[in-house]
Amino acid sequence: MEGRYANYFKVGHNAFEFLLDFGQFYADSQRAQLHTRIVTNPVYAKALFETLGASIKRYEETFWTIPAEDQAQGG
Repeated sequence: MEGRYANYFKVGHNAFEFLLDFGQFYADSQRAQLHTRIVTNPVYAKALFETLGASIKRYEETFWTIPAEDQAQGG
C-alpha cells in the first residue's frame, strides 16, 4: 500500500456522498497540491468520523493532548 503525506484537506458532500480531498500545502505556495480524493457514502463517512475520534482520544490518553490548529500555528 502506498502512503501519502497530507497536511491539508477539504471535505465536501452532496445528498449521496462525502468527498475527502487530501494534499500538501507549503507556506511559499499560493495553493495546496491535492493528490488524493476519497469518495464514500454518508454511513461510512460517519463511521470514519467516529473511528478517528476514538483513535484521537486513545492517542491523547497515551501521549499528549493535541493542540487545536490555531494553537499549533501560534495563533
